Amino acid sequence: MIEFFLYSSLFTIWLMLFYHLFLMLGGYLFSIKHQQVNRSLPKDDTSLPIVSILIPAHNEEMVIKETIKSMVRLQYPKDKLEVIIINDNSMDATGTITDEYASKYEFINVIHNKPPFAGRGKSGALNVGLRQSSGEIIVVYDADNTPEPDAVRNLVLELQKDQKAAAVVGKFRVINHNKNLLTRFINIETITFQWLAQAGRWFWFKITSIPGTNFAIRRSVLEELGGWDVKALSEDTELSIRVYNLGHYIRFIPTAVTWEQEPETFRVWWKQRTRWACGNIYVIQKYLLRFHKLKRKRIVIDLIYFLLTYFLFLGGILISHILFVLRLFFDFNLSIGLVSYVLLILGFLLFVTEVLLALSMEKGQLHRRNLLHVVLMYFVYSQLWLGLMLYSLCKEMKRTLFKQEVTWYKTQRFKGKLD
Repeated sequence: MIEFFLYSSLFTIWLMLFYHLFLMLGGYLFSIKHQQVNRSLPKDDTSLPIVSILIPAHNEEMVIKETIKSMVRLQYPKDKLEVIIINDNSMDATGTITDEYASKYEFINVIHNKPPFAGRGKSGALNVGLRQSSGEIIVVYDADNTPEPDAVRNLVLELQKDQKAAAVVGKFRVINHNKNLLTRFINIETITFQWLAQAGRWFWFKITSIPGTNFAIRRSVLEELGGWDVKALSEDTELSIRVYNLGHYIRFIPTAVTWEQEPETFRVWWKQRTRWACGNIYVIQKYLLRFHKLKRKRIVIDLIYFLLTYFLFLGGILISHILFVLRLFFDFNLSIGLVSYVLLILGFLLFVTEVLLALSMEKGQLHRRNLLHVVLMYFVYSQLWLGLMLYSLCKEMKRTLFKQEVTWYKTQRFKGKLD
């Protein structure tokens, strides 16, 4: 029985490691191909459509000013731009700051969302903004984002070029990546995620997920879908599946870049990532058990990936860790012998190789200090993720079992500027 658990856990772990290596190879090939495609973007502004940028904001006085300034700097015709800030029942100076800028710039509008319609989370605020907007294309930014001046233009031009795409998603980078060890880990994590999961999946399967920020989506598609799901904590993942189920796809555009703030303390990180994990488990529950009703079966690839990550991979890692510790004290007389230790070392080297390959695709990120951080990530940050996923799984199961209301956690902000 012990050997069965050991071999099952090793099989699951290595299955995921090889799949991630496969995705990373796709991300690398995509990065080479995209450099050539990007040169063909048109320079003429006359055919650009009207764009509505939605920015949900709840108690964002610490960061909203920089976000609005970045909107002013956007290289997009202002007579075709509509920035809508949804001030979602803020108790701080967010409303005052946004009103001040709205009085200076005609293209900036503020919606003061008050109870009983306010405080329902990001999805609810976005739905309010969608109803008040008029743009043919909807772009979303979080309130702590500072997109680069050409970000929106690149998103829109790519969406115009590809009429079959319902949405295009850009890349996000970490503003405060040098703040402390945690933000350095997150910086490496986000770069790896985008080149492995976003670019890699797009290259091999033509699948990419809408992130929470820096994406453009056709208004017609959003209206057909009925907007965002207010029950979803990961409203971006949930929306992605519904977009694919309509028969559209989502394209990854790494040249559209925004900079965002990441948690600087462990407590904030834990709460934010728990929300994400619970949200993704909600999506698995919502769609995987009724996948036979999905019109487009291709998205099942993504649902199976979530299932493997949140259940099988997590289980495999936990069993492997438990057996590793027990073998230090007990002799189970396992036939695998030292091979298991060799596999553990190879798994570690494969992890480091994948992450370093991702860093090599970002200018200035592949250096000696980041190499040390990657090694440390394996033993610290990755293990924290295991604990967090286990906690989130229990939390979401409890919420489902007792039919508890979804509680939105708004990520705490920190004062900081672009490095």
